[in-house]
Amino acid sequence: MLLKKQSIFLVLHIAEATSKNIIEKKIKKVALLGTKYTMEKDFFIDVLTSFGIEAMIPNAKEREVIHNVIYEELSIGNVNPVSKERYLKIVKRLIKGGAEGIVLGCTEIPLLIYQEDISVPVFDTTRIHATAAFNLSTKNQQQQQQQQ
Repeated sequence: MLLKKQSIFLVLHIAEATSKNIIEKKIKKVALLGTKYTMEKDFFIDVLTSFGIEAMIPNAKEREVIHNVIYEELSIGNVNPVSKERYLKIVKRLIKGGAEGIVLGCTEIPLLIYQEDISVPVFDTTRIHATAAFNLSTKNQQQQQQQQ
């Protein structure tokens, strides 16, 4: 007789995983970089806010620069030093404005910006999400093995 294993499906929201990481560092205010959609829509910002984290976004001109670099350069593998300097100028302004951390809310941005480039903690959402998914998967696998 074959026993059918029950499948468990879990959803791990990238913004929740990132928020938990930010809270661990005792940070209350971050700047969010990403596509215009990520920076302007509520799906990421609302989750940060629900964790008590204030989210800053770049001004309209800066959002345009960030978005265009992602789509016109980074998404096709073009890492331009001039674009890096433009990003760093935006980040420095946000830090002066009170950002205690920088959220890299797009998979391509870590191709351009590294922790060593910035004086405050950098939160690479792709890395955070992948690590949280691995940890959750490992935990669930251990629990299933203990139940057997």
